[in-house]
Amino acid sequence: MEEVVKKVDVFQAIADPTRRDVLRLLANKERSIAEISSHYDMSRTAIVKHLNVLADAGLVNGQKSGREKVYHLQPEPLTEVKQWLDYYEQFWNNKLYRLKFLVENEE
Repeated sequence: MEEVVKKVDVFQAIADPTRRDVLRLLANKERSIAEISSHYDMSRTAIVKHLNVLADAGLVNGQKSGREKVYHLQPEPLTEVKQWLDYYEQFWNNKLYRLKFLVENEE
């Protein structure tokens, strides 16, 4: 069996706000390219390019359904993003605790 190799880093894929929004749309249900395109003021070709980037990162999968291609979310690669954010959360929490301490102890 052939292994799928990601061509695009997950962080690169989610860096674009349109792609993040497409992921949000697909979190609710599978959607065709036409249905996804209807949410944006851009060409279907532009949407397909965004979907290809997301697919290359392993975040979506498109399957033929009759004459349409239907995409669904594959959230597993987002685990990498969550782990990265979890690590840095400790720094945010430390800053917030320090700010809280300073505000509460202000004279």
